[in-house]
Amino acid sequence: MTYKIAILVGSLRKDSINKKVAKSICAFSGDRLNCDIVEIGDLPLYDQDSDANPPESYTRFRQEIAAADGVLFVSPEYNRGIPGVLKNAIDVGSRPYGQSVFNQKPAAIVTASPGSIGGFGSNHQIRQAAVFLNMPVMQHPEAYLGHVTDDSFDADGCLKEGPLKDIILALSNAFADWVHLIHDARRLLAAR
Repeated sequence: MTYKIAILVGSLRKDSINKKVAKSICAFSGDRLNCDIVEIGDLPLYDQDSDANPPESYTRFRQEIAAADGVLFVSPEYNRGIPGVLKNAIDVGSRPYGQSVFNQKPAAIVTASPGSIGGFGSNHQIRQAAVFLNMPVMQHPEAYLGHVTDDSFDADGCLKEGPLKDIILALSNAFADWVHLIHDARRLLAAR
């Protein structure tokens, strides 16, 4: 079975290493995951006053997340925390209150950084929000990818052979298994 995955990348940079990591995770999943990076850079800052008449970009974003079978967060860390653009996207998708498009979507969180701690702070802030939003978040393997630079990828943006590629391959398989496990468990429970 192929699952539709919405990827939220917490970096707007054209040649973002996190965008390259996200594409690699999906490329390694074979036909198990059908992934799309969901645009978040065009979302105005969340404003509750716009709930009654949301901007078109809010509606588009919410529809794309709602149509997905799971969500993959791939992000850098800015100042030991979640990038503002990603936090805003989470806020937009979780509102109006009680209408979150993230509810019950299986998720995984991957943070990558040129630094040594691999986005640890951002990873845990995203996890905290996802748990509050009732998203079953993949616990293992944890993914704090440190020392990731543009040199980790070839000219086409593909991971070079080495330990990082092995980790990404394992993450890809684990996430595909996680999404299947959550959806399969729900099907079995519904059949009871």
